[in-house]
Amino acid sequence: MIYTVDRDPSPKSPRLGAMTLHPVPESVPRARRWFQKFIAPYQPACSVDDCTLMISELVTNAILYGRSDDSWLVRVEWFREETTLRVDVHNPGFPVNVRLRHPDADEAHGRGLLLVDAIAHSWRSGPSGYGGTVVSFVMADAWPD
Repeated sequence: MIYTVDRDPSPKSPRLGAMTLHPVPESVPRARRWFQKFIAPYQPACSVDDCTLMISELVTNAILYGRSDDSWLVRVEWFREETTLRVDVHNPGFPVNVRLRHPDADEAHGRGLLLVDAIAHSWRSGPSGYGGTVVSFVMADAWPD
């Protein structure tokens, strides 16, 4: 399997990095490791562990709910926008399928977006510029003014 990481996309871009991952369970820990490695030089003030947890949840959801008749990849991108950090996770699923659930205590699944909602400053979902869906979270005050 081939995985890619794009650390330095453009000096003029606010994007700090991106990765593409195959839609397989092994991609979840790979996304965590790569994000931790490639965000470290930027020294964000926000919790990298919290970001890593949210990336793990969103990549898991992308793998579970992404759909395409062709072969497809999960794309993760992270951006610095002034003092905030934004992370986007793209998959070929339909944006209308993204919803915040409130599972019963005995349900084993359905808490990923609840975690994102509780930890992130904000989050959103919608159509991806690559086709399909993007789910994003924002960490406010990730860098000093």
